[in-house]
Amino acid sequence: MPFVISTRTFFASGVGQMLLSTVLFALMNVCVKQLHRLPVLEIVLVRSVVSVGLSYWAVRRAGLPLAGPENRLLLISRGTTGALALVLYFSSLQHLPLAVAAMLQYLAPIFTALVGIWAVREPVRPAQWACFGLAFAGVVLAQTDTTVLPPNAWRWVLVGVTAALVSGVSYNTIRRLRGREHPLVIVFWLPLVALPFGLVGTVLHGVWPTPSEWGWLLLTGLFTQGAQVTMTRAYQAEELSKVAPLNYLGLLYAIALGVFFFHERLSSTLLAGVGLVLLGIGANLVVKARADKQAAVVPIG
Repeated sequence: MPFVISTRTFFASGVGQMLLSTVLFALMNVCVKQLHRLPVLEIVLVRSVVSVGLSYWAVRRAGLPLAGPENRLLLISRGTTGALALVLYFSSLQHLPLAVAAMLQYLAPIFTALVGIWAVREPVRPAQWACFGLAFAGVVLAQTDTTVLPPNAWRWVLVGVTAALVSGVSYNTIRRLRGREHPLVIVFWLPLVALPFGLVGTVLHGVWPTPSEWGWLLLTGLFTQGAQVTMTRAYQAEELSKVAPLNYLGLLYAIALGVFFFHERLSSTLLAGVGLVLLGIGANLVVKARADKQAAVVPIG
């Protein structure tokens, strides 16, 4: 009984919620890759329908307004950029090995910092530029092994990098909404805006899913919603510096799940590239955390 209680307490904590979020996001990636026969916008549509329903229920249950009038443009911007990033990321997932697509998406924090120079006037320190260069060197290194990647993979690599860039823009919009809208409201607006895009694409180029594909589609929506809610709870329960690094465990999950579900080959060159990306992003987190801590110290006298 004490073990059960301690386990429940752990998973209710910010660290436990973030660990659960990374697992759910990794499982979502597997579902999307299983749906390679379906158009991406069709996947986005079903995912959005599930997420809109669950998010609307959560917002109403919490007694929250769907949006403050002064924040609607920002919420629409967050939804639009988030939907575009989602379409691009799902496209890269369908055409690249799982580990490679996930690695490219993990460049999003770097683009968040770069876009933040303009969007929220947040400076980038010299040491951070070195970290960014290390991460991008890892991406370049991973692409040099043509024995692992499909033909013309560079096109889908570019799509994946663009997805990370657009995600960076979207995350900066979220930062501008911090303290102005509840996280549940922000989560609600992404599928709300993505839904009509997915509907139009499905009407024009839809493919009727098989029974098994309906199952994967439903799981995609459920895993995504669960991942977003648990990640939001993690950021609310703990300091950013404690939970943000745990998010990068998802890349290790992607490697393991790619091998298990899709029998993907992993060369030493690809793994070295992934390692450089993790090293660069992790070092950036450490540099920024130390700089923020120093900035928070108020000199006496």
